[in-house]
Amino acid sequence: MAAALFTLGGCAPNPEQFKPIDPKTAGFWDLYFVYPLQRLLDTTYEVLGSYGLAILVATVLIRLLILPLTLKQMKSSRAMQALQPEMQKIREKYKNNQQKLQEETMKLFQKHNVNPLAGCLPILIQLPILIAFYQAIMTDQHIFKASFLWMKLGQADPYFVLPVLAAVTTYLQSIVMGMGDNPQARAFMYIMPIMIFVLSLSFPAALALYWVYSNLFTMVQYYFIGDKFKAKREGATR
Repeated sequence: MAAALFTLGGCAPNPEQFKPIDPKTAGFWDLYFVYPLQRLLDTTYEVLGSYGLAILVATVLIRLLILPLTLKQMKSSRAMQALQPEMQKIREKYKNNQQKLQEETMKLFQKHNVNPLAGCLPILIQLPILIAFYQAIMTDQHIFKASFLWMKLGQADPYFVLPVLAAVTTYLQSIVMGMGDNPQARAFMYIMPIMIFVLSLSFPAALALYWVYSNLFTMVQYYFIGDKFKAKREGATR
């Protein structure tokens, strides 16, 4: 994932190296992923008059599309939370034997059919979406040259507001998703915001904007459908 993200952020956007997509000659990826996303953005722009809002609409539709993965992550998060007492006992028992600690922890996961990395799925699945978004922006001059608020959507945010927001919302999303409760995924919740911040410095603003929208939508989604946070909210009102 890191390698692909660095490929996206490795150079400043240059629209001259991209050609508009022709559906008649496009390959599988362009025809079934990039072109439909491009058409969605253009059509929504015609209705709303803003590519910034068009990206918001596309984000909501994409997040709804991957909702099954999100629900799977939530199920995994609840299972991991339920195993915390047993995991703590294992850590205390084998605190001086890291190899045995890892073996017993994996046995515990297998016994309860829990995948400790399932919590990363909603974030990892966004990689091909990011690539499709990037190519949709770069091959559509209307999007590339469009403005939204203070930004040129085809260029990096000159005031670094979006990179900061992208990093902060990535971190907050990890907390809301309960990744801090999972030792196997805890490092990911710190590495990912730093990576996103650095890459967003050279990302087209439209791409960073999608990432921020997506993180915010995920947090709102978890607030309303996450059992863990519903329980906290109900307990606070009693």
